[in-house]
Amino acid sequence: MSHDEEHIMSTSEKLVRMANQIADFFHSKPREEGIAGVAEHINKFWEPRMRRQFFEMLDDGSGNFSELVVAASAKIRRPITPAEADRKLGLEASPADVAASQE
Repeated sequence: MSHDEEHIMSTSEKLVRMANQIADFFHSKPREEGIAGVAEHINKFWEPRMRRQFFEMLDDGSGNFSELVVAASAKIRRPITPAEADRKLGLEASPADVAASQE
């Protein structure tokens, strides 16, 4: 892939590409080891925003994730939402946050 092509990829396309590259590395391992390896790598190196977008894509069926990535998703830590983080800190949600959460 050329440098120019990479610039026109969306963030979600890059996320799928990275997840699938991780899975490609672990495909040669026994299945359970591959699943654990993919999950461990994503848990260790992906920040919560990346993991949040990953789960949003999985939940809505978007993204062309490899089967090994999908299998590993059960072992990947699902980050809390910004609203959940505010609640943990004792902050009140704004009316806009409440409305957005009800959509």
